[in-house]
Amino acid sequence: MLEAAGVVVFALTGALVAARKRMDPFGFILLAIVTGVGGGTLRDLLLDRRVFWIEAPSDVMLCTAVALGAWVIAYFKPGTLDGWGAKRLLIWADAAGLALFAVVGAQKGLAAGVPIPSAIAFGAMTATFGGIIRDLLAGDRPMVLWSRDFYVTAAAAGAGATVGLAQMGFSPILVMLGGVAAGFGLRAGSILFGWSFPKLPGDDAPTPSA
Repeated sequence: MLEAAGVVVFALTGALVAARKRMDPFGFILLAIVTGVGGGTLRDLLLDRRVFWIEAPSDVMLCTAVALGAWVIAYFKPGTLDGWGAKRLLIWADAAGLALFAVVGAQKGLAAGVPIPSAIAFGAMTATFGGIIRDLLAGDRPMVLWSRDFYVTAAAAGAGATVGLAQMGFSPILVMLGGVAAGFGLRAGSILFGWSFPKLPGDDAPTPSA
């Protein structure tokens, strides 16, 4: 259920980018699918297990439904999905998807019996890889490189909290809520208040997100 929620939220971010780029319906579908399932695909391949959306194609169908719904809105209400409000929605939807997938990836790693650092890495990877593919296919600079905002760090925090709470024996619901709160909270603080690591001295150029 949590993974499906992450897929839908990340698929929405792909559709929003497609709207901004004025793509056709197939462009919407492509970006929605690669964003929704990209991180989980890499995770499952590295875990040497059958890729989750091949096992359950409903995830691809969800991405397609989100994409087509967004295309209909973009077609009949031009400008609705590519204005300032849509850009803010993209940022916040991406933050939500990042937090959800950080938890899912870490849980999948733990379930596969990988070491704790690897489970955290799987969480961060699952949370960020789909967005990287989305931005590259759209011809954009990946969101993880936009600025010094916490991004990968937020994903790692969510995954780390998930692993830590699970190791302490908390119930699955508390593990999930704690992981999502840690990842989303750090990302939200970075968006709203500019939380970041200190900038390296001697260079005024934008630096990658943490």
